[in-house]
Amino acid sequence: MDPLFGLLSPAALLLCLAVALLAGVVKGMVGFAMPMIMISGMGSVVAPELAIAGLILPTLVTNGMQALRQGAGAAWASVRRFRVFLMVGGAMLLVSAQLVAALPAAVLYAMIGVPIILFAAAQLLGWGGALPGGGNRRLEVGLAALAGFTGGMSGVWGPPTVAYLTMIGTEKTEQIRVQGVIYGLGAVLLTGAHVGSGVLDGTTVRLSLALVPAAVLGMWIGGKVQDRIDQAAFRRATLVVLLVAGLNLVRRALLA
Repeated sequence: MDPLFGLLSPAALLLCLAVALLAGVVKGMVGFAMPMIMISGMGSVVAPELAIAGLILPTLVTNGMQALRQGAGAAWASVRRFRVFLMVGGAMLLVSAQLVAALPAAVLYAMIGVPIILFAAAQLLGWGGALPGGGNRRLEVGLAALAGFTGGMSGVWGPPTVAYLTMIGTEKTEQIRVQGVIYGLGAVLLTGAHVGSGVLDGTTVRLSLALVPAAVLGMWIGGKVQDRIDQAAFRRATLVVLLVAGLNLVRRALLA
């Protein structure tokens, strides 16, 4: 029997492909949420460690596509503009990764999820809390530290990052690109970590590779949609996905 089908049934594989396609569409539209969608969707039919293995390569490939969609020069310009966020977040990630056992998962998920829900809901209800013109350095450092801290502790760094980019009114093309740069660096670390842990091995990598084309197709579709919507529609879509992400984190807190 094919080792891949020894891991999951053909029906389960089809569902995983559909989840990867959906995750790609959402990521192409708003720039984030692929791991959240894939782990939630695939986790309903396969073991958690297999779902994690499955999302690794699609996440790595699509983040590279996202970061380089306008070319290496544009990606480097975004790195320079957000260098403080990247440096602070990276430093906090390295520190907090050493503290994983110190904080219960439920507390961590609630700490991230509740503020994200309040922010996204308030924005969707009309709160004018955006900070055009780049915000301020203290806000950037604070949210970068939060993103890095939560990333090192749980692998969840997307919501604080997106909240910051949304608050300062980042133009949609740059917001997508910056997220690709940030998450791409994280995806490289994630891949290396799970090769070392054994989660991604000679068998599970076949599932991860099988999901790449569906995720890439979804990214292409989502990118076409993102190109056609204006900044206001992009902002609303981002906030809706952010709200769902926050609710999912609170759900995980309650179930942890």
